[in-house]
Amino acid sequence: MAKASESAIKSIGTVLNDPSRPMKERFRALFTLRNLGGETAIDCISQCFVDESVLLKHELAYCLGQMQDQRAIPVLRRVLEDKNQDPIVRHEAGEALGAIGDPNLRELLEKYQHDPAVEVAETCQIALQRLNWVANDSSKEVNLSKSLFTSIDPAPPSSENDVENLKNTLMDESKPLFERYRAMFSLRNLGTTESINALGEASSALFRHEVAFVFGQMQDERSVPFLKKTLEDTSEHEMVRHEAAEALGSIATEECTEVLQRYLNDPRPVVRESCEVALDMSEYENSPEFQYANTLLTVEG
Repeated sequence: MAKASESAIKSIGTVLNDPSRPMKERFRALFTLRNLGGETAIDCISQCFVDESVLLKHELAYCLGQMQDQRAIPVLRRVLEDKNQDPIVRHEAGEALGAIGDPNLRELLEKYQHDPAVEVAETCQIALQRLNWVANDSSKEVNLSKSLFTSIDPAPPSSENDVENLKNTLMDESKPLFERYRAMFSLRNLGTTESINALGEASSALFRHEVAFVFGQMQDERSVPFLKKTLEDTSEHEMVRHEAAEALGSIATEECTEVLQRYLNDPRPVVRESCEVALDMSEYENSPEFQYANTLLTVEG
């Protein structure tokens, strides 16, 4: 991404932190800051954790983790420790700390691996195991499936490539979460009809939410039936429905747009806002626009 002046970055931060702006504009500003990186961008993102939108705060934490910058650790730590934050936001802060991967975070993650909020506890368990893997095994495993995706994942892919075996690991609740996550990312990397169907059968809310995210990365129309069913299920955890909505936005077919428009007035703010953002992503995917995270152009224009 083009270099930006300090004042331009702060102007983008002003867009992000302005609650009167449409959520879709604030999301574009956030992803612009993520792509620009650096201390000022981190400060602008960090200031936004006082916002009322659970969806936006969850995405702030995700972006800070993906930036791979240790200067984001203090704010992510505060968010994880803040019991007044929604568990969806705290879970994402835990995952972001795992993505940054500083071994000094071990004590903090150990403290929250038994948190009363199950999604927070499970995320901290996975983040701890990722730290262990980075420290002990990452250089030894050479046959891992190649990821086409640029994201920093909560777990590396498994060295297994058989869909049936991977599916069995994914579904086996007696196995460590980290192993099951590794199976999930291998199924994503395979990208076949069989692997997509296996992913569609995931069990816990944490897994269903992560699978929906993975489907959004894959942008494969074969996952639309699973995502549509998830968004339409009003008894489903809002964290899962939100991720399904955003995945439909990145796949961006007519069918996806139609289902997203139906849930623009969902009673749950996280779902409603996700549909608004997803429709903006869908519009971008179907347009000649060069870049989704384009707020630098708008503040400099």
